[in-house]
Amino acid sequence: MTRLDDLRAALRAFTAARDWDRFHSPKNLAMALAVEASELLEVFQWLSEEDSRNLDPAAKARAGEEIADVLLYLLLLSDGLGVDPVDAAERKMAANAQKYPVEKARGNSRKYTEL
Repeated sequence: MTRLDDLRAALRAFTAARDWDRFHSPKNLAMALAVEASELLEVFQWLSEEDSRNLDPAAKARAGEEIADVLLYLLLLSDGLGVDPVDAAERKMAANAQKYPVEKARGNSRKYTEL
């Protein structure tokens, strides 16, 4: 088992012990995920590019908490939908490699339709 599998199992046990599964519809989990992603954005609001790369310890701790929330809701959502997030990410990376070939995409941020 991987650490991700261990985390998923612990999260299943945590939510089952609290009888929260009935609240975890895909819609509710997707909404909660968006809220937590917004809270992560709030950590970086009003920071310069440089400051965002060099967070002070308190901001870095807050970012870590929000990253954890995002990951946990994403795992709950993927679990509920029966989607393996690692498999999905690997498929997406392969598709992105086709959309963004190194010789066209290296060093620029344009969308693949503009390359």
